[in-house]
Amino acid sequence: MKIVVTVKLVPDPNAEKKLDAGSKRLVRTGVETVLNPYDEYAIEGALKIKESLGGDTTVTIFSMAPAASKEVLRKALAMGADDAVLLTDPGLEGSDVWGTAYAMAQGLKKVGFDLVICGGLADDGSTGGVPGALAEYLGVPGFTNCRHVDVADGKLKVQRETDSGYQVVSGPTPALVSVTMAVGEPRYASLKGIMGAKKKTIATLSVADLGLSHAVGSEGAKTEVAVIGAPPVREKARVVEAPDGATGARIIFDLLKEKKLV
Repeated sequence: MKIVVTVKLVPDPNAEKKLDAGSKRLVRTGVETVLNPYDEYAIEGALKIKESLGGDTTVTIFSMAPAASKEVLRKALAMGADDAVLLTDPGLEGSDVWGTAYAMAQGLKKVGFDLVICGGLADDGSTGGVPGALAEYLGVPGFTNCRHVDVADGKLKVQRETDSGYQVVSGPTPALVSVTMAVGEPRYASLKGIMGAKKKTIATLSVADLGLSHAVGSEGAKTEVAVIGAPPVREKARVVEAPDGATGARIIFDLLKEKKLV
C-alpha cells in the first residue's frame, strides 16, 4: 500500500505573527518555518498503519510550499517516512483553499496513492477546508475527523469523532482520511532516523508538470481578504457584589440584556 501524507509548512507557532498591510497575507520572512503541528499527527497515523501492514507499504510526504522550505521536510523523513515530494512554483503563490486543493490533487494523481492522510487543520489558517476539497478533486471517499484508522484487505475502517462520541465508518480504498490529535502522539525522530533522512529523496513538481485546466495562485483565487485589522480593545471588567443568588442572577440578566444578548 502507498500512503501519502499531506504536510503544510507553517511559521513557528510560538513566533509572533504579523500581517502585511499591502498583501493582507501572513508575513513569513524572518520566522522559522516548521511542519504544521496537526500534520505531525497525520504522519504518526500513517507510520502506525505502515507498521501494522508491513510488507511493501510505504509512506510518502507531499507538500506544496516554496522551494526554500524543502529541507524542513527532512523532519518528516526522520520520523520514518520513506520519501517526499515538494510541489513548488511561484505561480502557486496566493492560492486559496480551492486553488490549493485543486493543485495538490493534480500533484497527488501524478505521485499515485492508495491512501491520503491529512491533518485536520493548518496552524496558520485553521480553515479545515482542504481535506474535504482534496477528496472531491481526487474523486475518492473522504473520511474526516478520524481518531483511529484500520486498513485490511484494501478497505478502511475508521472511528470518526463527533460531539457525543464517535462513529464507526467503513469504505474502500483509494481514499482520503483526515485525522485528529487522538490518533496518537507524534513520535520523536531518533538519531538513526535523522541521519537516514539525509539520504532520502525529496522530488519536486512544478505547475508545468500538472497539466492544470484552471488558474491557480492569486489569479485563480475565488476568495479575497477585503479588510484586516486588530480586534477591538476589550472593556475593563466590571466587578459586582450581590447579597444573594437571586440578586446576582438579576444583575447578570440585566447586563446580558444591556448587551442585547438575551
